[in-house]
Amino acid sequence: MNKICGNFISILRHTGAQKSFTSAVILGRRLSFKSDLSLDKIYPNSRLKLFTPPPPPPSTGDKFSGFIPISELEITYSRSSGPGGQHVNCVNTKVDLRFKLVEAKWIPEKTRQKLMEGLKNKMTKEGYFVIKSDLTRSQQMNLADAMEKLRSTIREYEVEKAAPTEDTLEKLRRRQERAARERLLVKRQRSLTKSARQAPIVTDL
Repeated sequence: MNKICGNFISILRHTGAQKSFTSAVILGRRLSFKSDLSLDKIYPNSRLKLFTPPPPPPSTGDKFSGFIPISELEITYSRSSGPGGQHVNCVNTKVDLRFKLVEAKWIPEKTRQKLMEGLKNKMTKEGYFVIKSDLTRSQQMNLADAMEKLRSTIREYEVEKAAPTEDTLEKLRRRQERAARERLLVKRQRSLTKSARQAPIVTDL
C-alpha cells in the first residue's frame, strides 16, 4: 500500500507542472475506471452526444405526418384482464385512448372527413373515438401500441382507393346471384325434408 501511495505522489509531482492533464497512470492503470462496454468502445465512430429530437410540426398539407399531440388526447389507465398473476391486480396497464374527431385539427381536413364518415358507427354519442390496448403488461408498451393503432387507422383512410372496374362489378354481381341461388336451394331442400317428416293428413270426403 505504501508503495502504491509513493508511486502516486511521485507521478503527481512529475505532472504538477502540467495543469491540463486528463488522466494519470499508476502501475499501468488509469485512475478512472472505464468499462469495456462503454459507448466510445462499442461505437468508436459515432457521436456520443445523446439528445431527444424535437417533435415534427402538425400536419399542414394533405398528408398525415404521423405526429400525434398527446396533449390533444384523453388517456386513462385501468386494470388489464386475462392471466398475469397478482401483478395484474396491482397495476393499471390497460390504456384507454380517446379524442374528439371533430376537434382533431392535427389531422388533415380531407382525411378527417373520411374518418368521420367511416368511423361514425364506432364513435360514442359525445363524438369520441376510442382505442383500447392491453396487449402487454407494460403501461408504456400499451400506450405505444394504442398510438400505433391510431396512426394505422388514419393512414388507412388516407389512401385513395381506386374505383372498381366493370369486370370487377360484373364478377361481384354474378357472385351475389350465385350465393342467392344456393341459399334458396338449401332452404327449399330443408323445407322438403321437414314436410316429409309430417304424418299424412286424412281429409274428409
